[in-house]
Amino acid sequence: MELKASQRDALAELINIGYGRAAGALSELTGYRITLEVPQVTVQTFDRISELLNEVIQSQVASVDQSFSGPIAGRAYLILDQKAALVLSQLLMETFSITPELDSNARETLTEVGNILLNACLGVFGNLLHVQVASQVPRFRLVPVKGVLNPPQSELNTNETYGLMVHTRFHVKTKDITGYLVIVLGIASLDRLLTELDAWERRQLS
Repeated sequence: MELKASQRDALAELINIGYGRAAGALSELTGYRITLEVPQVTVQTFDRISELLNEVIQSQVASVDQSFSGPIAGRAYLILDQKAALVLSQLLMETFSITPELDSNARETLTEVGNILLNACLGVFGNLLHVQVASQVPRFRLVPVKGVLNPPQSELNTNETYGLMVHTRFHVKTKDITGYLVIVLGIASLDRLLTELDAWERRQLS
């Protein structure tokens, strides 16, 4: 599914608002400045998102995901390759380890980052698009990239599923760390999101 240029720009603007809120919360939490950038937003089929992730990540991935429900329902993911996840957690915890392992402290830190980021973006959808979105407790997983996007069939039919794929960049202590925000939606939820997005655009112009 191709987004109209105006829809793509509006989605990027909304996600940037969410990222601004998340960056502020993370900066307050850690005590130093953190910025988040949204270089690109696309809508892809579920299978195509899996293919794209396989093309850019060859290692295991650290994933923080949470399901959400309401008029727009699905599952949101923050996805980092294992090395990026380790670097980000070390920068935030101000620690350094010579082993490429994500210990319990690192996992808790990354879960909190994901919780802040995902809730900020879902909150923007709710507040600005005038729809109520209720999210569940996030979970952390370290899994092969092929298995990261496997929502339960009870939640989503992958034959009629799309996703917003957002190439994400964290800027922390002069380092840039790349990851992906993926919001997986059924076709009905995607249609509702685009309808509400068009309404939001019209309100901005009125």
